[in-house]
Amino acid sequence: MSRIPGVAPDDSPEFRRLEALCIETLGFMPNSVLAMLRVPGLAQALGALNGSLMGVGQVDKGFKRLIAHMASRAAGCQYCMAHTAAGSQMHGVSPDKLDALWSFETSPLFSPAERVALELALAAGQQPNAVDDALFERVRAHWSEEQILEITGVVSLFGFLNRWNDTLATPLESHPVEVAQRHLAPHGWSAGKHLS
Repeated sequence: MSRIPGVAPDDSPEFRRLEALCIETLGFMPNSVLAMLRVPGLAQALGALNGSLMGVGQVDKGFKRLIAHMASRAAGCQYCMAHTAAGSQMHGVSPDKLDALWSFETSPLFSPAERVALELALAAGQQPNAVDDALFERVRAHWSEEQILEITGVVSLFGFLNRWNDTLATPLESHPVEVAQRHLAPHGWSAGKHLS
């Protein structure tokens, strides 16, 4: 149960403006956004940031969700892990690749470029940040500076979302729970405090 409930859709003039974006990127309106709508301008600002990082760019949209997943895994946010798993499939990541995500270092389903980007996300999502010069040089061998900035932006966006959803114990919606139960639970994921 959420520690602070979100708004009812009819109670926020911002709801309709954000609903289409959320449906396009996730397939539903997330409970996290319903809570953000209680702070004027927050959901709109986050929606703009999300759109600029997750919706366009040089890094594949599905792979960005896997980057976000690894950053959320480092932070321990079960809510965001479920959301990013569901979002990755919506944006073309195969179920097999999602199942192999927890062994990305050795799975043949991931390219060397993908492996080092996921390693960066995992290191950058930790507190304290575990990115060192050696890792960054390995990332540079596979990704352009613009792509590295995009990847870092995704990790940073999810740093905010991880803290928001873990602090508020945001309840998970049914679709992300279904995906997480199928693909993440065998690797130790559980909804925990995010159960509705």
